[in-house]
Amino acid sequence: MSIILFIFATIINKVYIMGIVIGLLIPLLGTMLGAAFVFFMKEDMSPRVRKSLLGFASGVMVAASVWSLLIPSIEMEAGRGAWSVLPAAVGFLAGVGFLLLLDELTPHLHLGTNTPEGPRSKLSRTAMLAMAVTIHNLPEGMAVGVVFAAASQGVGDVTIASAIAVSLGIAIQNIPEGAIISMPMCAEGNSKRRSFLLGSLSGIVEPLGGLAVVLLASWLTPILPYMLSFAAGAMCYVVVEELIPEASSGEHSNLSTIGFAIGFVLMMILDVVMG
Repeated sequence: MSIILFIFATIINKVYIMGIVIGLLIPLLGTMLGAAFVFFMKEDMSPRVRKSLLGFASGVMVAASVWSLLIPSIEMEAGRGAWSVLPAAVGFLAGVGFLLLLDELTPHLHLGTNTPEGPRSKLSRTAMLAMAVTIHNLPEGMAVGVVFAAASQGVGDVTIASAIAVSLGIAIQNIPEGAIISMPMCAEGNSKRRSFLLGSLSGIVEPLGGLAVVLLASWLTPILPYMLSFAAGAMCYVVVEELIPEASSGEHSNLSTIGFAIGFVLMMILDVVMG
């Protein structure tokens, strides 16, 4: 009987680990799928579609920050009464500060602009575009990783199902994001294959960052409430600093608002249903 139980436990553990690995890879697959649009669309993305997709991505990220990161962070500290909100507040501000610092120290170039940001660099335009996207994707990878870390440690009410929900939500918003990256790169003069590769590689930081957080889960358990809200702050920084301003500028800004609403509701439903 003990041998049977051992074999059963081993199988369950392997399935559990496989679930985490798949969950970490799902966002990258979303990015790759979106980047593949460069092979099927002959022209650059229209401003209407671009604004709608930027709004959608913003909605998903804000909803994930609230339902999947900030609320669990507060619930983990529920026993502290009014002070339960402190880790969420501190972590959120730290996440915003970290991305602000990273933005200042990393040479990068946003799509649709010709003025590089950060310190002066001899990097090519394509390399700086890729750096901007990497900065963008870093908090998303952290968000997925920290939710899986919380689930693996049995902290609070975070479950593998809710972690998968976050992973799926990030992957869904990565599909239009991958297209938004690869297609302008093709318009810049890069080949379709190179544009797809660069668009896909821009998402590699997500599973790598998520895996690092999961592997350090046992050491991070005491500060997981801070880590959850840290990821939320970093994601909200990206939304407020990059996505919303670009989606709201010029004409057709109402489309980005509609996209935001759809993305927010979709992520909220995913989190509640699967959580």
